[in-house]
Amino acid sequence: MSFGDYKVLDGISLGIAEREIVGILGPNGAGKTTYMNLLTGALTPTSGRVRLMGEDVTALDTASRCQRGLSRTHQVPRPFLHMTVFENVLVAVCHGRVEQAADPMGDAWAVLEETGMAHVANRPAETLGLLDRKRLELSRALAANPKVLLLDEIGGGLTDAEGDALVALIRSIHARGVTIIWIEHIMRLLVATCSRLVCMAGGAVLADGDPQDVLDAPAVRSAYFGAAA
Repeated sequence: MSFGDYKVLDGISLGIAEREIVGILGPNGAGKTTYMNLLTGALTPTSGRVRLMGEDVTALDTASRCQRGLSRTHQVPRPFLHMTVFENVLVAVCHGRVEQAADPMGDAWAVLEETGMAHVANRPAETLGLLDRKRLELSRALAANPKVLLLDEIGGGLTDAEGDALVALIRSIHARGVTIIWIEHIMRLLVATCSRLVCMAGGAVLADGDPQDVLDAPAVRSAYFGAAA
């Protein structure tokens, strides 16, 4: 992916297996969010293809990919500010799925209970603080009933206890068969959750594999921690 003469991603080729849970880390400017935007259709690659469950979806827009089972959260939450929390999730239930829900209101309420947001269901989204807006982002992504869930730095700003609760929630989502790709700066959350880590820097993959092996790799320590390789 290039913007003019500036190459943001250079030859990234990652295969994510069904039901895998993969963490992606790297310093600022590594290309992580650009990679996610390519997967979801927010950006079109300069070259290369995006495939979802064997289907070439490169030409499909974000909504079409969502309806095929690819859902995401955003690093900066993007709720419908003048709608309630419940209404935000209901929109995702009604418009984010290929098949119409038999009980959309029931499905929306079930998602809010799962994510711990039921107690603020009737509050306008514009009144939420940052942490609850992030929880609402996750609720909306789950309401689309995804097969693949992309998380973009959803752990930022959480306390240790809140981070632990998030890890438990992500594990429960993964346990029911959802493939997860999680971009995050808080390394302990990824290590506690993911079976595989990918480290990016300068638009390329530096290491890919077992979390501890990736963290111990000299190239990763040099790029991410500033340690001598």
